[in-house]
Amino acid sequence: MKKLVATLFIMLLGVQTFAAPCQVAQCQEHVLCEQHMFPEKNAPCSKVIITNLRNILCKGNVFTIVFDCKFWSDKQKAGDRVNFSVPEAIYTQEGTLLIPACSKLVATVIKIEKQRKFNKNARVYLKFECLVLPDGTAIAMSAKPFTKDGTLKEGPWMTAGKLTASTLGLGIAGAGAGVGFAFIPNPAKIGTGLAIGIPIGCTVGLITGLVTPGLKYHAKKGEAIKIILCDDLCIKKIPCP
Repeated sequence: MKKLVATLFIMLLGVQTFAAPCQVAQCQEHVLCEQHMFPEKNAPCSKVIITNLRNILCKGNVFTIVFDCKFWSDKQKAGDRVNFSVPEAIYTQEGTLLIPACSKLVATVIKIEKQRKFNKNARVYLKFECLVLPDGTAIAMSAKPFTKDGTLKEGPWMTAGKLTASTLGLGIAGAGAGVGFAFIPNPAKIGTGLAIGIPIGCTVGLITGLVTPGLKYHAKKGEAIKIILCDDLCIKKIPCP
């Protein structure tokens, strides 16, 4: 009753009341500055918007994360969750902390294409949906692997290694067969046997390597990948009352 009377008295006097300036400012977002993440090769964006309430990592920014546990494409399926970590704190070039070290990311497997004949490697499609800060704050996000086709697969060096192993393996077998056939009638013809056996074996090995199924995708715990933001990632700084 006393509060009501006091309010009416103030209104009669024509005195206006205002909320504390700091409380109003916390609810009104305004841009403080524009900063930049450290550039990643071929990243389409490095811009970060700093406001009084949030740090906004703009769509197209790229950063590195690591697997929390080993991943095998032949043991996963669509719908599975995969956990990642941020190995090192992420700062802007100007020194603003964006994502603390040991933050977690959660991704969902949306599709796995198994390896196919003619050396087609397995492909893993992931959708990153959540960033969890060390204090337990969960932030919605949208990101995918930063690769040419947005998938995870074994690189060209692994594929080349598979072809090389197949080629050398059957090349050695061909050399052995050539020596064997040449040695029976005449030891002097061993060189001829090698000249015939090695090319045949290597050719068969290369063809075999090309037509067999490609590689599965395997990642070790702690293996690093790069992801690209598909939308702005907004990390709140100050809660609004």
